[in-house]
Amino acid sequence: MTTPVLPAGDRDRLRELARRQAGIAALPVMTERRKMWTDLNDGVSGVRPPVIVETWTFDRDFLPASVYRCESPEGRAIEHQLLRNIRNHELIDDDKVMPASFDYGWEVAIEEFGVAVPVEMRQDAQGVETGYRWEHPIKDLERDFGLLKPAVCRVDRAATAARRAFLEELLGDLLPVRLTTGTFGPTMLTHRAILLMGMESFFMAMIETPEEVHRLMRYLRDNALSVMRWAEAEGLLRANAGNDVSFGSSFNFTTKLPSTGDDVPVRLADMWGCTNSQESIGISPAMYNEFCFPYYQAVSEPVGLLYYGCCEPAHPYWKDVSRYPHLKKVSVPKWCDQRFVAEAIKGTGIVLSRKPDPNLVGVNPKLDEEAWSAHIRETLEAAKGVPREIILRDVYTGHGDLAKPRRAGELARREIARSFRP
Repeated sequence: MTTPVLPAGDRDRLRELARRQAGIAALPVMTERRKMWTDLNDGVSGVRPPVIVETWTFDRDFLPASVYRCESPEGRAIEHQLLRNIRNHELIDDDKVMPASFDYGWEVAIEEFGVAVPVEMRQDAQGVETGYRWEHPIKDLERDFGLLKPAVCRVDRAATAARRAFLEELLGDLLPVRLTTGTFGPTMLTHRAILLMGMESFFMAMIETPEEVHRLMRYLRDNALSVMRWAEAEGLLRANAGNDVSFGSSFNFTTKLPSTGDDVPVRLADMWGCTNSQESIGISPAMYNEFCFPYYQAVSEPVGLLYYGCCEPAHPYWKDVSRYPHLKKVSVPKWCDQRFVAEAIKGTGIVLSRKPDPNLVGVNPKLDEEAWSAHIRETLEAAKGVPREIILRDVYTGHGDLAKPRRAGELARREIARSFRP
């Protein structure tokens, strides 16, 4: 790796942003938020549900081109990371904890399938790449299965060390540099199946060639586990029980898993992991049990704590979802029966990770405050007596008004303050 050389103006800009981030991270409110998240994940009773507004989906409003000052591509990338944190505090002010470090990852390359899955992108009316489609390499599962190969993983330790040295020289006296990782495993198995063959073909194969689907799922399971175990054996894994996310802006603070320095390798069993099966929303519980459950159970077993789900409803498949090992959080989007899940997890210590309806915030230019507030009250009532978090995701435009997502967070907190009972 060639060490980047930044223009003097870029260096000054980045150091100033790092200074600002460090100052925000030292505010007393960040200590309070860390305790709130830790207590929630540790199962302490009486914790106020944290409220998160995820911003990356409306970056056209949140991080428009006008906010950037750096000239070089490298400077712009670092500026982007710092601005996302700083602007979240200044413009959204939800319950995220400002990172007290500048985070980076290993320089790794993972060739997952041995075959390419090209993607075609299309821009929307504002020039943002929004539409896409994959060119699925598997046209006939039985005929084309031989195209698939075991995952090949590589780590470039020299490039990673050079990256660290560059960042420490640039920012380290203002903001510590921290190596972070997930578990590296591609555990969203049905997502991989859809990448390879498409949803319609995948669903039809369950009926027409079920044994071929099982062969594909065994391959995807083994691939995921091999990547996870490779990362563990290579000493790449780092503790993620602090200011890290398991999935979808759900923060990991806990004392139930080890918290070590970023130069200390950990085991898979010491980490939060995550998985989901959004693509199984169209199949029956019996088919989920046959074609998904055993394979998802296997890729969930190695981790210490598990976050399950994304946009799919968990309640139709709860008989299986509830049996996943180390289950600690379950996603409950607008399509999920939140009362069912709340009743099912009562007394277990599992956190209900509520994803409220993003349409209430993202569709209309003006926020309907009463409708949004009533929606939050519904969750607070339905999930009474269980630990929960509220994470607003998939808002794809702020209509140029960043006061709107901020207000949504404020209203959610107001309803919590009014009606929350542990």
